[in-house]
Amino acid sequence: MSSEGSGSTERALTSRLRLAVVRLNRRLRAQRSNASITLTQLSALSCLYKRGPLSPGELAAKEGVQPPSMTRVIAALEELGYLTRSPHPHDGRQAIVAITEAGRAYVDADISAREAWLDRRLAELDDSEREILARAVEIIDRMAGNAD
Repeated sequence: MSSEGSGSTERALTSRLRLAVVRLNRRLRAQRSNASITLTQLSALSCLYKRGPLSPGELAAKEGVQPPSMTRVIAALEELGYLTRSPHPHDGRQAIVAITEAGRAYVDADISAREAWLDRRLAELDDSEREILARAVEIIDRMAGNAD
């Protein structure tokens, strides 16, 4: 095959993969069990769920947002009882934010709702399709640079 044909095939794959990921992401977002918080707030809460307590600056850096934006996210989540703020043990100018049991329950319910939908979709596939998808997950994860 010519390199021009190969490039065209790769561009087609790029476009198809991008669209498939966007559509899957949209469908998963639609499965949220409770949309009482924004996706940005859910992302910050999920980060604390996964990584444990962090300073607001660390959380902002991990989420890729500016500290003033994270301050608003933290305030909203704290008001809902999904996280707590406590003094930093070594730096009196800083605070540490941590997920509460209510926040953990919110994230658990959100994950359960999305995974239940995925479970139903996976059940519609045959064994060979699930094997292919399992390999694709490894490849996509590697492409996304997920080391954790």
